[in-house]
Amino acid sequence: MNLIVVTGSSKGLGLAICKRLLSENYKVVGIARSKSDEFKELEEAFKEKLFYVKYDFNNTKDIHELVKSITKEHGNIYGLVNNAALGHDGVLGTMHETQISELIRVNVEAPILLTKYASRSMLMKLRGRVINIGSIIASTGFNGLSVYGASKASLSGFTKSLARELGRAKITVNTIAPGYMQTAMTAGLQGEKLESIKRRSPLGHLATVEDVAGTVTYLLSDDAKNITGITITVDAGSTA
Repeated sequence: MNLIVVTGSSKGLGLAICKRLLSENYKVVGIARSKSDEFKELEEAFKEKLFYVKYDFNNTKDIHELVKSITKEHGNIYGLVNNAALGHDGVLGTMHETQISELIRVNVEAPILLTKYASRSMLMKLRGRVINIGSIIASTGFNGLSVYGASKASLSGFTKSLARELGRAKITVNTIAPGYMQTAMTAGLQGEKLESIKRRSPLGHLATVEDVAGTVTYLLSDDAKNITGITITVDAGSTA
């Protein structure tokens, strides 16, 4: 049973990814700062397949030890889904420097370091998948999300170069860029603002976390073995 590590696994998109992976018979290690009630229920239902690790990616210095402990307990990592991210918003001119540093640390430095150490498992077996969760904000921009957009754009650049580094070892690296979804991060988008975003979509609705989770499982599958170095947009066509 292939082992997949999912960060930011306790709620929203991360939780949906865990659910989908478990239904596809993967073994899952979910990493999050805290364990939600929904994750606890999932853990109870899949005692032999779902495991929780408490970790805050603000702490980048212990990521090596984190990966070592996971592989020691659960074996080699086949897939890594870099989903954990902060969504601080604010106009750059008034955004506090500590918030900027924290966002870059959690959204950029942490997934790069986690991939560095997790990919060693993949290199040993000459097989594996790295999936970075980006955002359409990286290519479209959005008022008040310049630092967040920069962090997500950096993942796309990371994906392209790392795909070339790891390709000879039969390891694929891709980014999924979700559009607006109804998650905790977009909870403030209600009323007319939400309706205007829906109207941008040719399909007339938002993408769902389940849509993105399905794309994750596709990229982990053998059907996607020749897809690497790209960004797949899942946004119900709103950027078409």
